Amino acid sequence: MKPLIIGIAGGTGSGKSTVARRVAEALTGTSVAFIDMDAYYKNYAELPIEQRRKINWDHPESIDWELLERQLAQLAAGQAIEKPVYDFVEHLRSSERVPVPPAEVVVIDGILLFAEEKVRDLCDVKVFVDADADIRLIRRIRRDIARRGRPLEEILNQYVKTVQPMHLQFVEPSKRYADVIVPRGGHNAVAIGMIVARIRQQLDGARL
Repeated sequence: MKPLIIGIAGGTGSGKSTVARRVAEALTGTSVAFIDMDAYYKNYAELPIEQRRKINWDHPESIDWELLERQLAQLAAGQAIEKPVYDFVEHLRSSERVPVPPAEVVVIDGILLFAEEKVRDLCDVKVFVDADADIRLIRRIRRDIARRGRPLEEILNQYVKTVQPMHLQFVEPSKRYADVIVPRGGHNAVAIGMIVARIRQQLDGARL
């Protein structure tokens, strides 16, 4: 049976990961593989860290689309992959790899997921997670301080210079490709229930 690929897009801090986790938790009895688009940033190992910090990581050009498309296609074909790991403190791709085995459902999330047609077309169900800008900013600040060791001033400068403009230019317009739009992020139990029901319906149809 061909795996079902669920693409979850939305702005930074919108709750994409929470939606992905709750969808997976609800799919009891079904194997689920997770792919985070953040792992597929390009590797600028030749640049000093001062220059890497200045790269616009919210622009589609920062993504290694070729690798992402290839590995997502492998999962769609029922093959295992070695997913890259990105170091957000050093802004470098790690030498570590994470094995991802084949699964009945593949869930991938990322802010720019629907910005590239070839990757977008690999998704059987496309979900856009929506949240107010102020909520997203608060969540990003908390995440970057706690998990990525970044000072507040750097986070705010990046948000004003690249995150917010790129959201308006690339992320928000990609909403039109979504099959389902989830307001209030991971706290919208009704929308998550609808997504799970849709996934189960497609899985049941494929198993017949």
